[in-house]
Amino acid sequence: MGLFKKKKTEQADQGQDARESLQKFDSAIRPGGVFMIQLLMKERCAAPSVERMQEVLAKHLGKVEAYGSQDAEKGFRSFSAWDYQAEFKDAKVPVQLSILGCEPFQADRIDDMQRSQMWSCLKDRDRILSECKFAVLANDMLGGGLPSQVRADMLMDYLEAVVELYPSCEAVYFLNSGKLMLAETIRRGEIKGLDRYIRFCVNVRFFNVSGTDDYVVDTLGLSLLYIEDLQYHFHDMEPDWVVGHAYSMASYILSSDRPIKSGDTIDGIADGRLVQDIQWKCRFEDALIGPGRPVLDVCMGEYAAGKRR
Repeated sequence: MGLFKKKKTEQADQGQDARESLQKFDSAIRPGGVFMIQLLMKERCAAPSVERMQEVLAKHLGKVEAYGSQDAEKGFRSFSAWDYQAEFKDAKVPVQLSILGCEPFQADRIDDMQRSQMWSCLKDRDRILSECKFAVLANDMLGGGLPSQVRADMLMDYLEAVVELYPSCEAVYFLNSGKLMLAETIRRGEIKGLDRYIRFCVNVRFFNVSGTDDYVVDTLGLSLLYIEDLQYHFHDMEPDWVVGHAYSMASYILSSDRPIKSGDTIDGIADGRLVQDIQWKCRFEDALIGPGRPVLDVCMGEYAAGKRR
């Protein structure tokens, strides 16, 4: 939130200047940008009928209506989600949901660095990326006009609908964060509410800093909800503890809808657990690891590495 929440307000009040500011971001991480996923499968599949898609989407999302030209040959489908009205300066309009046809999946476009950060699917990663030859792209439009919590819930309902529509889907690749998730994990429905967005869409990444004993843990995927990604630059602490802290903090910020300001403090870690008597200071910094973006840097006290502005 913080910086991004301010920019969202300015977009409504100041128009073009703020829109141009947001456009400077990489399109995949632009605050309030388009949510994009690829449903990965081993064989090419036919698109369900418009009627079937509308039925399943409505089960998960409420009133849904097909709109525009539906390209049956290419499998392109578009729908208006009437229960989700994106609010802009001059109008309210329903969020648009699009599902494209099944096309060849170009796994070679995913570089080694991106592959190395697929922690949620690490043991299945190589198999999925080699065996899945086809993909269906699904996305939303205008979702950035929804409140953060509403959009997070809507997107996860949408995700659950599309993996139901495509039973041959093996895994879901989240283009906004580089996360890879087994479709069966999503279908099981064990994670509920807003935490679905954190666990499915947000990628908590881990890096060794070359030539040092330092580490960086950061996130990708929060910016769609106007929440700054998190960053930890540290040494001498178990990285898994920091990864857990990042997930917990992301979940807390989204569920509480509480903006974190530069200079605020949060509970730190002792023996792998959150403790109130250790406070870590947060401030906005530029990301140490691309893509370039502002992040909420967590200064981990005695474990902090590097220099802060």
